[in-house]
Amino acid sequence: MDDLLGEQWLSAAVDLLVRVVEAAGALIIFVGAMVAFVRFVINGVRHRRTESFVPVRLGLGRFLALGLEFQLASDILRTAIAPTLREIAELAAVAAIRTALNFFLSREIKEERAELARRQGGAPDPADPGAAVSAEPSR
Repeated sequence: MDDLLGEQWLSAAVDLLVRVVEAAGALIIFVGAMVAFVRFVINGVRHRRTESFVPVRLGLGRFLALGLEFQLASDILRTAIAPTLREIAELAAVAAIRTALNFFLSREIKEERAELARRQGGAPDPADPGAAVSAEPSR
């Protein structure tokens, strides 16, 4: 009886954690979409040039990648307690799809960042403090 209550408590606790992590991932994606939308509107009104939207896409891409990582974490948590073979197979499929999405999204972000730096003569994107690209050769 104690084992059953312990399993039920653990299952309920993990279910709560799954919901919290899923909500965090959804919130990250939502906030990223709202930030990108506001930046899109501002850039559209001020600049009206296609290349002014590249930093907006890069920012949204970073939010999407982070949100997908949280969603994958929730899927892993969901199968943490006595998973069936079907649940493991579903997790593997979902993980593969999300990993592929994240890979291609990261690659596109990297390519866009390089293109943006090339257009700006090697200057880093001011909206991205983590993308400091040095224009000087390393010594």
